[in-house]
Amino acid sequence: MSDAPVGLRVVRHLDLALLALALPVFLAAAWPVAGWAAGTAIYLVQWAVRELLMRRARRAEDPRAVVGVLAASMVGRGMASGLALLVVGLTSSRHTGLAAVLLFLAAFTVAFMVGMALRPFERSTP
Repeated sequence: MSDAPVGLRVVRHLDLALLALALPVFLAAAWPVAGWAAGTAIYLVQWAVRELLMRRARRAEDPRAVVGVLAASMVGRGMASGLALLVVGLTSSRHTGLAAVLLFLAAFTVAFMVGMALRPFERSTP
């Protein structure tokens, strides 16, 4: 468990809240729910991989190992997510693919901005 204050932990997960709050918007606007499901699933898989590899990087004692794990995580997650979104776009309707991509990018943008804003307040990040 993190020793960060509760407020900091809540803000750190605004990307997940965005994904959850997007479902009612998709339903109300009659947007493709398959796009929401695909975008959310792809984002959650890459999020889980990021969390696992961040824990591994925090446990590593060698700075080169930390850099290697984080760099491989960023490149690998980016490539895998991009390919998965491409597959969704090519195998479903263009509206479904577009919805998946836009939702993924919205969640990623929120996570990136929150991470940048909170970085000075976190004590032990690799």
